[in-house]
Amino acid sequence: MPHFGLMNTRDSFETEEGALLRARLHIRAGKRRLRQGKISAGILTLYDAFLFALRWYIASPERRKLLAPEGIKDGTDEGQVFDLLRRSHILVSDFDYEAFDALVEKASEEEMPPYDYTGTLRDFEELMSQLGVMPFDEGTLPPEDPATF
Repeated sequence: MPHFGLMNTRDSFETEEGALLRARLHIRAGKRRLRQGKISAGILTLYDAFLFALRWYIASPERRKLLAPEGIKDGTDEGQVFDLLRRSHILVSDFDYEAFDALVEKASEEEMPPYDYTGTLRDFEELMSQLGVMPFDEGTLPPEDPATF
């Protein structure tokens, strides 16, 4: 995984800062993998970024105040968190969670052939921007380990 050796994995589960760093590391690596033609690896890496971006968003008491009154039933269920963020008008993009989830499922089962992923990536980056995960200065991230290429 792109974060191994660059951060404490436990931090990504226990702290806001760790979840944000992991999301950003995986965005960087996912985009690189897509550019390299490693489509399945790139999609799965972006999915990890998605999960930790959601985890980061709901970890903050200040951001949780912006959520719809029904709140979060299961913070580990990305579909529920995504729906709550939509109902709360935090996310207003055209990001198609169901299509992305199906793409992730396919990527986890087989190596996908090259295809034009620019629309998916554009929608993903818009979603990350609405969450506040992007933009970010890649120069502030730890350098990538070539072993993760």
